[in-house]
Amino acid sequence: MKIATWNINGIKARIENVVHWLEEAKPDILCLQEIKSVDEQFPREPIEALGYHVETHGQKGFNGVAILSRLPFDEVTRGLPGNDGDEQARFMEGVFSTTRGALRVVSLYLPNGNPVASEKFTYKLSWMERLERWTKDRLKLEEPLILAGDYNVIPEPQDAKNPENWLDDALFQPESRQAFRRLSYLGMTDALRAVTDSPDTYTFWDYQAGAWQKNNGIRIDHLMLSPEAADRLASASVHKHTRAWEKPSDHVPVMVELLV
Repeated sequence: MKIATWNINGIKARIENVVHWLEEAKPDILCLQEIKSVDEQFPREPIEALGYHVETHGQKGFNGVAILSRLPFDEVTRGLPGNDGDEQARFMEGVFSTTRGALRVVSLYLPNGNPVASEKFTYKLSWMERLERWTKDRLKLEEPLILAGDYNVIPEPQDAKNPENWLDDALFQPESRQAFRRLSYLGMTDALRAVTDSPDTYTFWDYQAGAWQKNNGIRIDHLMLSPEAADRLASASVHKHTRAWEKPSDHVPVMVELLV
């Protein structure tokens, strides 16, 4: 089973790229972030025409997540618990039935957090604390769980071409990295780092200053696997070539293959 994540940076602007990649890579489940669309205006028709079920948790103009799946949804939960006043559309869980039981997949779009000396960074850290509590609770089910998305966290210096350029950024603050690391302490596995330790493994290249041409990238899109999912991990890959497509997102897809 192929499960992927992709911050698409606006689904309406990139729908042709999404359809093309679905046809090319044929993931069973694709988690999208930053769809920048309300649910009613999500362009689902060309995706459904390829045989995918579509569930969205949208928001006008920014944020928003979606899950596209060849498998029918058994359950869909929108919103990360822990703050009833949080209206930002950043989290959605889908539950699916497989031949080996339930599979839980989350599409998440973690807050950016910049500037650091603002309430945005406080919100980022509190959101990560909520995610940690939610994950700890879900792990009690002892089911395959995948947290797939744009974490807006550079875990280690090797995950940036020029880590010194990110020292003042919320993505590379010690608090952000420690919060990400706490997920691994719960037993979650960083799928990509489980298969490669290459220092030139990136998932995001800024539109500015020729970052793509210079390979000045960072790795901020992650698939974190529960022990039950990690036991089935067959491969993990970055589909870097999509960054060179016309009208690209500044992120590229990351995909894992699980044995089923």
